Amino acid sequence: MLSAVEMSRLTMAGSRTDLDAALRLCADLGNVHITPYSGDTEGISVGTPHPSADDISSLLAKVRSANSVLKCANKDGPLPVKIVKQAISGNFTEKVDAISVIIAKRSDATAEITRLEEKSSILTTIAPLNIPLELMTEIASIDVYLGETPKASKAKQVFGELCDRIEMHIVGNVVAVACQGKEAAEVQMAMGELGAKSIQIPSGKGKPSELLTKAIADITKSQNIVSNCDSKIETWVQNNGRKLLAVQEHLERESEILTGHILCATSAHAYALDAWLPTSESDQARSVLSKVSSHLKIEIFVEEHGHGHDDQHETEYPPVEYDTLASTRHASLLTNLVGRPRYGSIDPTSMIAFTFPIFYGLILGDAGYGLVIMLLAMVLKSKIGHDPVGAIGARILMNMGIATFIVGVLTAEAFGFIIEDWAPFAGFYQALYDGTHNLLTGTVFEELFGLSHTYLPFHRAGGALQDYILLSIYLGCAHLLLGFIIGFINVFRAHGPVAAFFEKGSWILILIGGSAHILRFITDESYGTFQGSPWSAMVVVGVICLIYGLAVYEGFGWLGGIIMGPIETFGLLANTLSYLRVMAVGVAGVKIAEVGNEMGFHGMANILFW
Repeated sequence: MLSAVEMSRLTMAGSRTDLDAALRLCADLGNVHITPYSGDTEGISVGTPHPSADDISSLLAKVRSANSVLKCANKDGPLPVKIVKQAISGNFTEKVDAISVIIAKRSDATAEITRLEEKSSILTTIAPLNIPLELMTEIASIDVYLGETPKASKAKQVFGELCDRIEMHIVGNVVAVACQGKEAAEVQMAMGELGAKSIQIPSGKGKPSELLTKAIADITKSQNIVSNCDSKIETWVQNNGRKLLAVQEHLERESEILTGHILCATSAHAYALDAWLPTSESDQARSVLSKVSSHLKIEIFVEEHGHGHDDQHETEYPPVEYDTLASTRHASLLTNLVGRPRYGSIDPTSMIAFTFPIFYGLILGDAGYGLVIMLLAMVLKSKIGHDPVGAIGARILMNMGIATFIVGVLTAEAFGFIIEDWAPFAGFYQALYDGTHNLLTGTVFEELFGLSHTYLPFHRAGGALQDYILLSIYLGCAHLLLGFIIGFINVFRAHGPVAAFFEKGSWILILIGGSAHILRFITDESYGTFQGSPWSAMVVVGVICLIYGLAVYEGFGWLGGIIMGPIETFGLLANTLSYLRVMAVGVAGVKIAEVGNEMGFHGMANILFW
């Protein structure tokens, strides 16, 4: 649950004539990850793809291109492989070609509409001039400038005596100027002084009003083409969309098999390949692959321990396959966002499945918003739940909503309102208060941790604000401690106990000792800032170990370790206090909602029910 699937290394070789069959069997097993061959040995080279690979790749490109536009969805489950193969060998390729033609026709019509709309916009602007386009574009000895400006009425004043050497026509905000080439510079300067926006004269012959009428008719014609294509596309998707997805998946698999030769080492008569597979599947793989190989060896991967970070020893690690519980497998999407853990290290996916929604719920913490998020998750699942990523996203969103709702119930908050005294909930919260009010009184939580107002409902922006601050810090300490423990285990597995102690154990000593030292300073008036105690001694030992770890294991050297050790210690304090953001964002959200309700909801209520 907290580690990746145990992997074994597969090495196999055989006759080159069996390579196609070997690659297909590896694909059929579904759990063999072939490592690309990158050697440079005389007589041994990288394999060449199967002759059929080009045809498959060409068809796959067509299918992908069509699906990128059609956005097909499969809500009815997978199709049998037999049906998919029959479709490919039958007339489905012609159907793909036909829909590709329709898609291209629609694309051309859409582009034509865009072009005509731009042209229509210009023609609408210059139509009042009533000047044929050929007069503005086809007389070589005359330059024509069109501009749109709100200062058109001042054009003659700006052009001044230049008006005697040019032909000017003004209609509305449009200024048209015809001049000889030698006057062009002055005309452009005058147009600039007017702040005129240049109008690009469209191509064509005839009056703008006539061309505008034709452009509008052409737009209508193109829109009809688009509408007709959309109707055909919708019908095609309904009849063939599910099959298109299945064909694409099958072709992608076939393409990987037929081009898998480039991952293998080949000679004139033999092939060899290296791969990884789950150890639990070793027996099945040995039984299947032995038929197409003359040499087959499967060895469990064992990592060598005791190497430092600065040595030249490089270990090739297997690919990581998550081994999480079915109930937490959805969180692998979150783990992938920050990168998969290295093989042999702790897999945090199961922990992220709980901590992510918990932190989100602690920050938002509103029963009303929690219900809205859960409702949104259900809508999302109904819309894109057929897609694996969509289903995972809806699951994560649902967990966030549940956590937000639970925290909202515990804090008696819903849509920014405090619902503790509302008639439907008053009895519930009174019973909750009676049962928890004295629960921590006289216990270690009150005496040592200062949690004197930790009862339900928990008014985090009211009387329990101090406890909310303390709980945020305690949560941060616990979360950081968990991270350091995971880091300790990872370093222990990779480099042994000594490296683990100095690299991560030092941080654990500093965190525990420092937190206990500060807590005692706050709760015990007789305890001094620099007073000696087991806790302060733990901090000192931790800093010394950290300096040694930085100098020896992290490669900083003794000078770097002595300088960076104390600095990094204060960085840990900053990281711990950064968890106060949970409190700050939560309280800010409560107060913003309270102000919004006060100014918005209550104001509207007073107006409506006055």
